[in-house]
Amino acid sequence: MWVNNIIDRIKLPFRKEKELFSALYDILGFYPHDISLYKQALLHKSLGRRNEKGKLLNNERLEFLGDAILDAVVGDIVYRHFEGKREGFLTNTRSKLVSRDTLGKLSKEMGIPQLILSAGHTTSHNNYMNGNAFEALVGAIYIDRGYDACMRFMEKRILSHLINIDKVAYKEVNFKSKLLEWSQKNRVKTEFRDLSQTRDSDNNPIFTTQVFIEGLEGCLGTGYSKKESQQKAAKETLQRLRREPQFIDAIFAAKGDRTKMEEEPVMAVPNIDPPVVVVQKQKKEPVTQQADSLADELTLDDITATPKVKSREDIIAEAEAAAFAEMQN
Repeated sequence: MWVNNIIDRIKLPFRKEKELFSALYDILGFYPHDISLYKQALLHKSLGRRNEKGKLLNNERLEFLGDAILDAVVGDIVYRHFEGKREGFLTNTRSKLVSRDTLGKLSKEMGIPQLILSAGHTTSHNNYMNGNAFEALVGAIYIDRGYDACMRFMEKRILSHLINIDKVAYKEVNFKSKLLEWSQKNRVKTEFRDLSQTRDSDNNPIFTTQVFIEGLEGCLGTGYSKKESQQKAAKETLQRLRREPQFIDAIFAAKGDRTKMEEEPVMAVPNIDPPVVVVQKQKKEPVTQQADSLADELTLDDITATPKVKSREDIIAEAEAAAFAEMQN
């Protein structure tokens, strides 16, 4: 009995290794040279594994490398595929092809989530985690087989079977820009408010955004980034505008109220110039009450002449004259 248990323990790792080799071949189209790289690419940080030296072992470093390689490879493919197109178009197309949403969907389509090792049980719906694993696998391919292998993987396994590059390039996916464009054409005020930031069971950030048009509540959107949540909120709001004519009516009614208030006449600005005194020639008296008060201020009744100050000679002369007058009497 114990002999069979030992044999099972020896066969079990080999069987799991063989299953992993087979699964990776179905995904990549080739067998790995260094299987440890691909194991690390599928190891999420939530598991908290460490190597012999005590350092954390996860797919974050390979994800960083794969992100850079994907930008270069997809940029190369887009440049050659769309000959003569401007830089802005090429950049926009590459961004769509390597976006978190696209990579997450590719990962699910290829069966990568079933191979990811993590402490949680929600990998099947987590585009954030799945997209990271896809990038990490590209990083593993680059180290294991080089740049040309990454190029073949993207061209033969992805763009030839899973993605139509032309449809992606010309498809309008920027729902936020679409909504803002509609708002500008109709001169309505639209804003995106970030309502909350929480975390899911795998400690990934989740953002919630809501659209407001002319102060009216639009739709909510949630995502693993602010950009993703805004895009979803914009998409749902656009769909609501198409489905609900009464929502559009309410928006333009609110716009009408706002513009009416803005266009109401403003009260005349108070005059700060001094009042003008108008005097009638016959009576030569001020006509207005303001003129009367001003005339009162300018009356001469209380004004008297200033007495002349006597000099020393004048005083002596007056004294002598008074003394001479007394002598005559």
